[in-house]
Amino acid sequence: VQLQASGGGLVQAGEFLRLSCVVSGYTASPYALGWFRQATGQEREFVGGIAWTGGFTKYADSVKGRITISRDNAKNTVYLQMNSLKPEDTAVYYCAASGYYNDPYPSRKYDYWGQGTLVTVSS
Repeated sequence: VQLQASGGGLVQAGEFLRLSCVVSGYTASPYALGWFRQATGQEREFVGGIAWTGGFTKYADSVKGRITISRDNAKNTVYLQMNSLKPEDTAVYYCAASGYYNDPYPSRKYDYWGQGTLVTVSS
């Protein structure tokens, strides 16, 4: 199983980015997909997640209202749309897959992780 996150970059505060996560090799069963981020010197934190059907999403309070997670299972791709970006959103963003396919909660075990994509928001 491989996860490939992309779409990061340098943007100014107030702008937007859309990250993508392509999942390959996870064909045996459905999965939930979570997005996490880790800023320099800080612990990794949950950003949000989406259930297999896409009908349920969970967002962290720190980003709620500014992000939307969606997925296209036909393309094995999950998206993280981030709007009104702030300097404190600067971090490496990771996607991860969980076999708890209906429960994209941070407390669930995420078995597979992507390599991360860097988002830098300048003020």
